[in-house]
This record gives sequence, C-alpha cells and structure tokens, in this order.
Amino acid sequence: MPRPLFPKLSPYDQQVLDVGEHQVYVEQSGNRRGIPVLYLHGGPGAGSSEDHRRYFDPQKYRIIIFDQRGCGRSTPHASIADNTTWDLVDDIEEIRQALAVKQWIVAGGSWGTTLAMVYGIKHAEQVLGFILRGIFLGTPAEVQWLYSHHGAAAIYPDYYQDFLAPLQPHIHQEPVKAYEQLLQSDNELARFQAAKAWTLWEDRISTLHPNHHAIETPEQVHSAVAMANIENHYFINHCFLEADYILNHLDNISHIPAIIIHGRYDMVCQLQKAYQLKQRWQNATLNIIPDAGHSGFETGIINAFCQASDKMAAFLKEQSTDK
Repeated sequence: MPRPLFPKLSPYDQQVLDVGEHQVYVEQSGNRRGIPVLYLHGGPGAGSSEDHRRYFDPQKYRIIIFDQRGCGRSTPHASIADNTTWDLVDDIEEIRQALAVKQWIVAGGSWGTTLAMVYGIKHAEQVLGFILRGIFLGTPAEVQWLYSHHGAAAIYPDYYQDFLAPLQPHIHQEPVKAYEQLLQSDNELARFQAAKAWTLWEDRISTLHPNHHAIETPEQVHSAVAMANIENHYFINHCFLEADYILNHLDNISHIPAIIIHGRYDMVCQLQKAYQLKQRWQNATLNIIPDAGHSGFETGIINAFCQASDKMAAFLKEQSTDK
C-alpha cells in the first residue's frame, strides 16, 4: 500500500522576520528536538501549504517552513522589489541563524529544488542532506519548455491556447515577455485575468490524470497574482543565475547525500534534467515515479517523499552513531 502523508499537525511556533522591505513568515512544527528540516515551496511565488509539514514524521523532525518573499503569508503581497534568488538564499541563512539551527536537511519541490541547491552551493557546511522533488535547474531551456510553443504545449495544445488567450494582440511576442506587460499593466482586470491564465496553465498540466482545477475564489485569485507576478519576474531574469549555475557548481554539494524524486510524466519539469543531475551527483539517488506527473501531492510522489524522509532520518542517525 502507498504511504499517505503523515497526520495533520499545527505549528508550535509562528513568527515573521523583517528582511529589508519584506516581512517573511516562518513556522515550526513537529519535534522541537528533532532533526531540523527546511522545506522550500515551489513557484517561485506559490507559497507554502500546511500539507508540506506532513512529508515528515513529526516525532523525528523539527519541521521548518517559510513563505518566500511576496507570497503566502509574507508581505508585501506579490512584491518583486528586492526579490531575487540571492535574496531568498540570504533569507534562508537568516532563518537558520534566528532559529539557532546548526545544520539541517534542505528539502523542496520544483522551484524549491533550485533554491535548495543554490543555497547548498553557497552554504554547504550547513546542509546535512537534500530531499528534492521535481528537479528544476533554473535554466532558460526549462522555461522555454514550459512556456514556448515547442514544449509542454505540444502535449496540451488545448490548455496552451487558453494560456495564450490573454495575449491578444501580443501573440507574436515571446509569451513570457508578453505576460510581463500584462502583469504590470495599469488595467486591474487585465492583470487579474493574466494572473489567472498564467497560473491555471501550470496547474492544469501538473498532474498525470486530468486536473479540473479552477481559479475562482478571492483567495485563489490572490494566490494566483503572487504566483504569476513573481514567477514571471524570475523567469524574465533567468532566475538570477549564471548559465548552468547549478551543474557548474555541483562539486560544492556532490559529497552531500541527496534523494531525488521525479514523476516520469512530469510536464512542468523535465525528467531529463533530474537524470542529468543524478549522473553528476555522486551521493544522489534518483527515484523515478512511474505513475506521476509534477504535483507534489499525487499518490506515488507522496509515498516516495515520505519514504525518503524516513530514509534520510535513519541514515543520519546511523552516521551519528558511527561517529
């Protein structure tokens, strides 16, 4: 039987850290004396979910989650000012110091894997291990796969037409750049429609089985505005990374154990990238889930992630005993 998420739990600590013009929401749950683990949500701009806590055994782990700049419960909402990959890396390190964590496991999904690896490359001495689901290396080629006419659009042409619909009469432009104009428009209705279409495209293609997700409630639109604005901002700016940054600096973290999880039918983040990463990461294992797409909450992905968190806890316990 596939493993379900661990039972629901509430945070034992919630706080807001001031980082320049941003206020970043941070929470802790689970065992105060457990293995510290930081979970990084996707997007960028998606915000965290209460179910992200449930990837980890609350008896074994001190579970730390935060909403990255501009999204979730962090403020100002949807702000792209002072919002770069390197700002987020600095935020992570500030959180670690504020919570008096010496070392931690760094986990994440989708964009969260990018951020986890970039943080690790800069702060390898603070990382005990990685659990990474749905690898995204932050390269222009991956953005092209997701948003151009020649990637996921070939698999979902009907959904892609809905994605392009708000761009008239700018359809001839590069979609990501055309969306930037709409998302920064003075027309509030146009901005909301663009944010909904941008977010719905990714939502629809994230699961193996048909996804009839809609963005209708005020809360859903609120979240979509942050997701679309921040994601577009990052992708326009090549995720604020040099070309092939992660692979070119992988030696900084290749000695650290990593468990990589990727759905075989992931249409958002290509399996090829996860496979390429595994080939170059000497201490990584790759678990390809045969009946899953991109979503972190498909049955096979949940099963693999919960198993991975148990495996990592057992491995670290064994390592500490050996010492």
